[in-house]
Amino acid sequence: MCRNIRTLHNFEPPATSEEVGAAALQYVRKVSGSRVPSQANQAAFDAAVAEVAEATGKLLSQLVTTATPKDREVERRKAKARSEKRFGNR
Repeated sequence: MCRNIRTLHNFEPPATSEEVGAAALQYVRKVSGSRVPSQANQAAFDAAVAEVAEATGKLLSQLVTTATPKDREVERRKAKARSEKRFGNR
């Protein structure tokens, strides 16, 4: 139904509001069981996405770590290598 929600914490540069919003949308899609809500449910769906994005942003701003920030490109390459190992070259 929807792609995996990616880790947003401890990256340099920090997660953007667009990334937080995309993760919130994926979460609400997964929980609601619907990729596109009906007209009757659109307002509730949109409100839930906004609330989850707000809570996610607040969480990310309050988390503390001593680990060095991760690089998105390095993580992307690692994920691609894992995918190729699991599924082979397509």
